[in-house]
Amino acid sequence: MLSRLTRPQALAVSALPVVALLATAVFAPLPFSVAQPGSTANVLGENQGTPVITVSGTPTRKTSGQLRMTTIVATGPDARVSLGDVVGDWFRTDRAVMPRDSVYPKGDTVKEIEKHNLAQMRESQDSATQAALKHLGLSADKVKVTLRLADVGGPSAGLLFSLGIIDKLDGDGSGGDLTGGRTIAGTGTIDGSGKVGAVGGVGLKTQAARRDGATVFLVPKAECAEAGAELPEGLRLVPVTTLKGAVDALVALEKGKGPVPSC
Repeated sequence: MLSRLTRPQALAVSALPVVALLATAVFAPLPFSVAQPGSTANVLGENQGTPVITVSGTPTRKTSGQLRMTTIVATGPDARVSLGDVVGDWFRTDRAVMPRDSVYPKGDTVKEIEKHNLAQMRESQDSATQAALKHLGLSADKVKVTLRLADVGGPSAGLLFSLGIIDKLDGDGSGGDLTGGRTIAGTGTIDGSGKVGAVGGVGLKTQAARRDGATVFLVPKAECAEAGAELPEGLRLVPVTTLKGAVDALVALEKGKGPVPSC
């Protein structure tokens, strides 16, 4: 013979599956990555003891100031990110919860992803060199540019590579530095024609830039709103859509003449 449960007992028993489901949801892996500000590197200087930009076949100039490319660091493609991790990091300004597919190619292994990112970096470097030499009216047949930046993958340093090449070869075009002696940071892809593209994670990259001393941040114009949402104090945003526009903005900033775009 079965005995009847009292109402409190029945509620307690029926709540057990709900509790179990919630516990499973909290600890089950989710398709997200958690990102934070990463390292920055001065493309006008050295990285791990090796010059980032080396040019032969034409005279180069000594530069001052810095052009810092920026990165984010995300949990690995095989890392377990739970609901608890997502909720804990959602409201932090120094963390960003991003769909894993927006950070890593879907379905690839860790080794395949590393290979993919390195291939993107090499392609970005080729495009950056092409865009910079075209901007300066120089021939790739006579000028050789070598770019070396260890432990960084992806295409987002393209704009800064191009600007670094231009500063080493021509500066502001009239004897001064393109940086104006400042620490300039930024991000953005670039193609061979000099068009600047969006990259993602710009809010975190602005934090990395300010942490490492930058006072100006070049951002793809399409990502102005994201970059400005949690902009660190003391960092000025300059939106860009082309390499020429970025050079013009930096020259105007250096000389204190002409318009400097703002978000």
